[in-house]
Amino acid sequence: MSQPAPAPRYTLRVLPDRLAIVRLDPSQPLPAWATVSAGLTSVTRTARELSIVCPISAVPAEVPKDQRQWRAFEFTEDLDFALVGVLAAIATPLAAASISIFAISTHDTDYVLVENDQLTAAIAALRAQPNLFEISTSDVG
Repeated sequence: MSQPAPAPRYTLRVLPDRLAIVRLDPSQPLPAWATVSAGLTSVTRTARELSIVCPISAVPAEVPKDQRQWRAFEFTEDLDFALVGVLAAIATPLAAASISIFAISTHDTDYVLVENDQLTAAIAALRAQPNLFEISTSDVG
């Protein structure tokens, strides 16, 4: 009888920027401030909203933004589309620690955001899974 393949081990890097999540009306044009940041920026337009994630420092003071500051874990590996359960692997231990997430996927990898005041608890919850995660916090400020 064959043994199941071992679960992959992922390296997560905590990005240095504090992030804002901004919701705008879907009919609004993409604001210039959402395109000038060198940090993680994600723009998603649907029929219901224009959602922007970017460094909080890029968002003008007059723009309503999520009141919380967010921090991002970046999967450092390129993640093949055929991989199954990548987000579940990180969401499960965070949910067990009562930490909510905001996930962003790109072509190459995934990002999982947690509220800044839960970052330390999130790192501890993920480090408690040493067979699944290695956490790099060298850029954490």
